[in-house]
Amino acid sequence: MSATVVSGTGHSILLVVACALIDADGRILLAQRPDGKSLAGLWEFPGGKIEPGETPEETLVRELHEELGITTKVACLAPLTFASHTYEKFHLLMPLYVCRRFEGIPVGREGQAIKWVKPQALRDYPMPPADEPLIPILQDLL
Repeated sequence: MSATVVSGTGHSILLVVACALIDADGRILLAQRPDGKSLAGLWEFPGGKIEPGETPEETLVRELHEELGITTKVACLAPLTFASHTYEKFHLLMPLYVCRRFEGIPVGREGQAIKWVKPQALRDYPMPPADEPLIPILQDLL
């Protein structure tokens, strides 16, 4: 179940959270949306829907473990920016956090391909429309 609010446009607002996971070499982890999901084949920052009773940070700790098999703590997540994008059936609101401290080696535990990408190469990977405006902000950061 995701948090939704009806807006004045008739679109529901979908609240999800994403993470720019950054390794020691300054690369960012991207995950490819698997077949069968909407926007399949596109690359995105890991994360997911905020469950009732969770903070965005708690969601990322849970999602990073479920999706990638890594462990991090709320204190290791720093809010950077957010995306706000209207899709056909809903409006997406997505805070983006940065995480440089985590334990374990990320693997695609849900069948998704993953790849470490240098900041200047992020545009080489097709992304959902909501993710694209986040690229220059990450490039400026790194």
